[in-house]
Amino acid sequence: MKYMLLLYSAPGAGPDPASPEGEAQMGRWFAVTEEMGKAGVLVSGDALQPETTATTLRVRDGETLLTDGPFAETKETLGGYYVIDVPDLDAATAWAEKMPLAPYGSVEVRAIQEFDQA
Repeated sequence: MKYMLLLYSAPGAGPDPASPEGEAQMGRWFAVTEEMGKAGVLVSGDALQPETTATTLRVRDGETLLTDGPFAETKETLGGYYVIDVPDLDAATAWAEKMPLAPYGSVEVRAIQEFDQA
Protein backbone atom coordinates (compact mmCIF):
# COMPACT_ATOMS: atom_id res chain seq x y z
CA MET A 1 0.00 0.00 0.00
CA LYS A 2 1.24 3.49 -0.77
CA TYR A 3 1.33 6.23 1.83
CA MET A 4 2.20 9.89 1.57
CA LEU A 5 4.23 11.42 4.38
CA LEU A 6 3.39 15.13 4.37
CA LEU A 7 6.04 17.18 6.17
CA TYR A 8 4.86 20.29 8.03
CA SER A 9 6.61 22.86 10.19
CA ALA A 10 6.21 26.48 11.12
CA PRO A 11 8.24 28.90 9.01
CA GLY A 12 11.58 29.38 10.73
CA ALA A 13 11.18 26.31 12.95
CA GLY A 14 14.16 24.04 13.24
CA PRO A 15 17.78 24.94 12.80
CA ASP A 16 19.03 27.62 10.42
CA PRO A 17 20.06 25.76 7.24
CA ALA A 18 23.34 27.70 7.12
CA SER A 19 24.30 26.78 10.70
CA PRO A 20 26.27 23.68 11.70
CA GLU A 21 23.04 22.28 13.19
CA GLY A 22 21.21 22.91 9.90
CA GLU A 23 23.95 21.22 7.91
CA ALA A 24 23.82 18.23 10.29
CA GLN A 25 20.05 18.04 9.86
CA MET A 26 20.40 18.08 6.07
CA GLY A 27 22.72 15.10 6.45
CA ARG A 28 19.97 13.33 8.43
CA TRP A 29 17.48 14.05 5.62
CA PHE A 30 19.86 12.57 3.05
CA ALA A 31 20.46 9.56 5.30
CA VAL A 32 16.77 8.73 5.85
CA THR A 33 16.08 9.19 2.14
CA GLU A 34 18.92 6.80 1.32
CA GLU A 35 17.67 4.35 3.96
CA MET A 36 14.18 4.35 2.40
CA GLY A 37 15.71 3.78 -1.02
CA LYS A 38 17.84 0.87 0.16
CA ALA A 39 14.80 -0.64 1.94
CA GLY A 40 12.89 -0.49 -1.35
CA VAL A 41 10.02 1.58 0.06
CA LEU A 42 10.74 4.99 -1.51
CA VAL A 43 8.49 5.82 -4.46
CA SER A 44 9.21 9.57 -4.62
CA GLY A 45 9.81 12.62 -2.50
CA ASP A 46 10.73 16.27 -2.78
CA ALA A 47 11.22 19.37 -0.71
CA LEU A 48 9.04 22.33 -1.63
CA GLN A 49 10.03 25.95 -2.11
CA PRO A 50 8.88 28.27 0.73
CA GLU A 51 5.17 28.93 1.10
CA THR A 52 5.77 32.47 -0.17
CA THR A 53 6.21 30.96 -3.65
CA ALA A 54 2.82 29.21 -3.58
CA THR A 55 -0.18 30.18 -5.69
CA THR A 56 -3.64 28.83 -4.90
CA LEU A 57 -6.27 28.43 -7.62
CA ARG A 58 -10.00 28.32 -7.00
CA VAL A 59 -12.84 28.27 -9.53
CA ARG A 60 -16.03 29.86 -8.20
CA ASP A 61 -19.12 30.44 -10.31
CA GLY A 62 -17.05 29.84 -13.45
CA GLU A 63 -14.44 32.43 -12.49
CA THR A 64 -10.82 31.45 -11.85
CA LEU A 65 -9.32 33.13 -8.81
CA LEU A 66 -5.58 33.06 -8.08
CA THR A 67 -4.18 34.06 -4.71
CA ASP A 68 -0.64 34.12 -3.40
CA GLY A 69 0.38 31.69 -0.71
CA PRO A 70 -0.95 28.44 0.69
CA PHE A 71 -4.65 27.69 0.67
CA ALA A 72 -5.18 28.00 4.42
CA GLU A 73 -3.95 30.16 7.25
CA THR A 74 -1.99 27.85 9.51
CA LYS A 75 1.03 28.00 11.76
CA GLU A 76 2.59 25.02 10.00
CA THR A 77 3.05 24.84 6.25
CA LEU A 78 3.74 21.95 3.93
CA GLY A 79 7.47 21.78 3.27
CA GLY A 80 7.81 18.52 1.39
CA TYR A 81 6.64 14.97 1.06
CA TYR A 82 7.60 11.37 0.54
CA VAL A 83 5.54 8.67 -1.15
CA ILE A 84 6.39 5.25 0.23
CA ASP A 85 5.17 1.76 -0.57
CA VAL A 86 4.90 -0.29 2.62
CA PRO A 87 2.67 -3.11 3.90
CA ASP A 88 0.57 -1.13 6.39
CA LEU A 89 0.05 1.97 8.52
CA ASP A 90 2.39 0.69 11.23
CA ALA A 91 5.25 0.52 8.73
CA ALA A 92 4.36 3.98 7.37
CA THR A 93 4.35 5.55 10.83
CA ALA A 94 7.68 3.88 11.63
CA TRP A 95 9.18 5.72 8.65
CA ALA A 96 7.40 8.95 9.64
CA GLU A 97 9.08 8.79 13.07
CA LYS A 98 12.46 8.96 11.35
CA MET A 99 11.78 12.34 9.74
CA PRO A 100 14.25 14.91 11.11
CA LEU A 101 11.52 17.56 11.54
CA ALA A 102 9.35 15.34 13.77
CA PRO A 103 10.71 16.97 16.99
CA TYR A 104 9.56 20.47 15.94
CA GLY A 105 7.03 19.89 13.15
CA SER A 106 4.56 17.20 12.19
CA VAL A 107 4.28 14.38 9.69
CA GLU A 108 0.84 13.60 8.31
CA VAL A 109 0.63 9.97 7.23
CA ARG A 110 -2.07 9.43 4.65
CA ALA A 111 -2.90 6.37 2.56
CA ILE A 112 -3.05 7.00 -1.17
CA GLN A 113 -6.34 6.10 -2.81
CA GLU A 114 -5.69 3.96 -5.84
CA PHE A 115 -8.36 3.64 -8.54
CA ASP A 116 -8.79 0.80 -10.99
CA GLN A 117 -9.05 2.53 -14.34
CA ALA A 118 -9.76 -0.45 -16.57
